[in-house]
Amino acid sequence: MRRWLPSFILLALVWGNSFFFIKVALGSLHPLQISFLRMAVGALTLLVAVLATGRRLPRDPRLWGHFAVASVVLTTVPFTLFGYGEQHVSSVVAAIWNATTPLCTLLFALLLRSEKATAARVTGLGLGFAGVMVVLGVWQPISGGAAVGSLACFGAAACYGVGGAYMGRFITPRGEEPMVLAAAQLVAGTAELAVITPLAGVSLVEVDVPLTVWGSLFALGAFGTGIAYLLLYGIQRKVGVTAASAVTYLIPVFAAASGVVFLGEHLTWNQPAGALVVLLGIAVIQGIVPRRRGGRAAAAARAVPAETDAAA
Repeated sequence: MRRWLPSFILLALVWGNSFFFIKVALGSLHPLQISFLRMAVGALTLLVAVLATGRRLPRDPRLWGHFAVASVVLTTVPFTLFGYGEQHVSSVVAAIWNATTPLCTLLFALLLRSEKATAARVTGLGLGFAGVMVVLGVWQPISGGAAVGSLACFGAAACYGVGGAYMGRFITPRGEEPMVLAAAQLVAGTAELAVITPLAGVSLVEVDVPLTVWGSLFALGAFGTGIAYLLLYGIQRKVGVTAASAVTYLIPVFAAASGVVFLGEHLTWNQPAGALVVLLGIAVIQGIVPRRRGGRAAAAARAVPAETDAAA
């Protein structure tokens, strides 16, 4: 019996609705404020979990330096970019862009030569690129705001790709437990935004906001940023990183449901169609859709080491 499936579906539900909560919070808060508050709440959630399980944060200053760099490309910048992006595009479109994270991770892994360029990976990247073009609707004029929003969201996914490669090179091999790594990363990111946000002329906290916004921030931080990490690592322990990374396929589904039902957002035909092409590309890369040679199924390509914990 696959006892991990409820956690898997819950993780997709939590991350899929993160885009909905960002959209609600944008009605009253600046993207930098949303990023700071979600990370602060998420860090607090994980710190409680770390202490409750008898673990400790690392004490190596060099490792904390790596956390500072990793948090820039895995939380500080992408969280803020998704906030800016959703000022111009729907939460559903933002979730579709987030689904390109495994493609970005593979691309940077190939550039850094930490992964080999196989036929399946090249084919998958080609399909993913074609899907991105369909989502953008390159055959029709794109308004300035929509283009900027899409680029911001795609930039966030690209940051996750860089961050995944950086984590794999400098942090993960150190042997720290995933929960500790996630907590330290969020602590570093919270500290960074605590400095950057005021320097940008934005206050850290707006007290006079509706309760719905506070509720969205709590859900975004505690669940979408904190508990989601715990769910992810629990699934990885049971079924491995490859199976856990398949959560990417469900996130746009839940995002579309909440965006259309609760926010009244609309989809054009090319957006879900392009998303399906992107996901097909990821499936080819991960060996879920096997390639055939001479009538026999080819060996499945090794899965991309996607940092699915970098989802929004």
